[in-house]
Amino acid sequence: MPPTSTPTQPLTLGLLVFPRLMQLDMTGPHEVFNQFPDSRVVTVWKDTAPLQSSAGLTLVPDAAFADCPPLDVICVPGGAGTTALMEDADTLAFLRRQAEGARYVTSVCTGSLVLGAAGLLRGRRAACYWMARDHLTAFGAIPDPARVVIDGSVITGGGVTAGIDFALTLAAELFGAATARRIQLALEYAPAPPFNAGSPDTASAEDVAAVQAAADARARDRAEAVARAASRLSA
Repeated sequence: MPPTSTPTQPLTLGLLVFPRLMQLDMTGPHEVFNQFPDSRVVTVWKDTAPLQSSAGLTLVPDAAFADCPPLDVICVPGGAGTTALMEDADTLAFLRRQAEGARYVTSVCTGSLVLGAAGLLRGRRAACYWMARDHLTAFGAIPDPARVVIDGSVITGGGVTAGIDFALTLAAELFGAATARRIQLALEYAPAPPFNAGSPDTASAEDVAAVQAAADARARDRAEAVARAASRLSA
């Protein structure tokens, strides 16, 4: 994949962090981003107080919204906390401001729903976590089941582990395929899962039903938040 452009100065890549994010959505891309040449990576939230991921991992943001530098790449991870973010005016305003000057607006997992709630996905194809993908239509986006989706300056990754694939795709876009391949090799990223159950298309019906049942309450909360956020956006 040839690069769409060649950076002429150091890039600043920003990863949104927030309470109850899925840490792998963020830490996968963060590790890849830190391999980019002539780049710096910042994590950003409303303030720099420690916060906890959905699994209890403590994270300390590098910068607050108020003093975050202009970002060349803004990335929104997913996780349970995105349900609240879809209705968080400060976060949505921050994303809109940063998107105005960013070269790429990106997400992983349900982070694309937050981009949608900010009005940044209208008419765009986008990926999302499989149990939430159809909600993208509420924000005028076009759900795409691909693991990584590029639509102009918007690049979105599917669920959780797709964040590494997304970040390597971004590396190729910015620096060329050779750089991306060498980052992949340096990280020894050669997935070989023990089960062919990482997608609802390959998992058994029993496993799909069990996972959906376990997430039922969270899915209901998400659907209600999507409806409210979409209503505000259209208004």
